[in-house]
Amino acid sequence: MLRFILAGVIAALAGRATAEAPLDAADYVAGTLIVFNDNGAWSWYQDERAIVDPAAGALLIGSVSNKAGDGGAARDGNVEVAVHSLNTGPTRLITLHDHFEGDDHDAPALMIRPDGRYLAVYARHNGDRLTHWRISEDPHDPARWQTVKTFDWNSPPVPAGDSRTSYSNVFHLSEERRTYNFVRSIGRDPNILVSADDGNTWSYGGKLFTDLTVGYVNGYVKYASNDRDRIDFITTEHHPRDFNNSIYHGYISGGRIHRSDGAIIDDDIFSAPAPPPTELTKVFAAGTAIGGEILTRCWTSDLAVGDSENPFGVFTCRANDAPANSNFNDHRFLYAWFDGSAWRVHMLAKAGGPLWTTEQDYVGGAAVDPQDRNVVYSSAPIDPRDDTALPKHEIFKGVTPDGGDTWQWTPVTFNSSVENLRPVVPRWKSDRTAVLWCRGTMRSSQDYDTKIVGIIEPRALLAEISH
Repeated sequence: MLRFILAGVIAALAGRATAEAPLDAADYVAGTLIVFNDNGAWSWYQDERAIVDPAAGALLIGSVSNKAGDGGAARDGNVEVAVHSLNTGPTRLITLHDHFEGDDHDAPALMIRPDGRYLAVYARHNGDRLTHWRISEDPHDPARWQTVKTFDWNSPPVPAGDSRTSYSNVFHLSEERRTYNFVRSIGRDPNILVSADDGNTWSYGGKLFTDLTVGYVNGYVKYASNDRDRIDFITTEHHPRDFNNSIYHGYISGGRIHRSDGAIIDDDIFSAPAPPPTELTKVFAAGTAIGGEILTRCWTSDLAVGDSENPFGVFTCRANDAPANSNFNDHRFLYAWFDGSAWRVHMLAKAGGPLWTTEQDYVGGAAVDPQDRNVVYSSAPIDPRDDTALPKHEIFKGVTPDGGDTWQWTPVTFNSSVENLRPVVPRWKSDRTAVLWCRGTMRSSQDYDTKIVGIIEPRALLAEISH
């Protein structure tokens, strides 16, 4: 049974905050803060976590609730979609799966099918060997959903191996009439599920790439697509606590894996063997110095493809970690974009230390604006305007006038009483922009009291705030 909750529009968590409020006001927000879901969070590796459906005038946001948040144990592990009306304001909260798992890695990836119905795909965090999905009953209407279906990664023709499953990343290529779901599964590598019927059924498509296992897993991948004939991705070799990762880029087109320059490194992604990520284009090499500081242990954060179809994104590195694994408190955000011939990489901002000690490289996160290569949003306990320490993680907007050489920063949040983490900007070809994030207390991926919040503002207003 689905549950519907009227979340509504709330001006702020602690009093009304507007763009006109003084910057030194408590819980300042540069706009009207909307609480889309009063209990939810997400990890980095589900895309798209938030989608805009122009035909419905709706913003859909996937997340997972936790027993430490509002509603307590009764909400623990619910896989949910908040559906916000972009025209009238109210938000409906729809539960896709009751008591699934109270883990932010389980957030659903969302997609609008060619027929206008919604597809939601999700999986436990290494908890079993199943990928789950649901499809809405009617086009552009999230009210009713078909029953849950599952794909079993432990059944033929899936090859033998460690098939515990995490993450879902779904994209439809219209020219292929094929839907892809990229999942961490066999061998702890990124694997592919494919569907020829828009997600009604799935089949195993093979590994995207593979490598000798070092430590926990292989390849942390962020994906982006033009929805027509190409899916781009950036990746690491392994987990940063286990390996001194670099960042690599490639893309799928016509069933082949290409380097950034178009060179083919795998002429059939659906047949073995899969290449290692090191055969892709190296965007950034571990050990590179910027401004005299050596940057190591990279990790992917966000990726987008602009109207030029050249990718751009952000990633993190450790700075001043010498000897290795001696300093986890100085991470950096880096910004990268492909100019059609080469990758250009720039220092973006300081990201600070880890959110909690057992995950040394979990920082507040950063996101690019998919509609504007010159705009990013970051979360850090450091003010990027002058590098002063802040009591809480705050969201800042960065705008570059020169391709990333310099950045102009303005606060989206400031003087906050709680943390502001993991910003997301959904794709939306509009004169408005939505900036979403997790706001509250996060003690681990399985223990958090955070709300899914954000602002929806005219692009002109956000540009005015930036200057």
